[in-house]
Amino acid sequence: MASEPRVDGTAPMDYAEHERTYAFFVGLTKWGTISLVILMILMAIFLL
Repeated sequence: MASEPRVDGTAPMDYAEHERTYAFFVGLTKWGTISLVILMILMAIFLL
């Protein structure tokens, strides 16, 4: 029954794929933020 389409025609949600995508997004956001902070610190040191 879990693999049958819903009444509205959509497929059931794949929670494992959702969790992998969310973990990728959080990791990318974390490392992107860390990289930008390091870039700003280096710019403050060398350009001021």
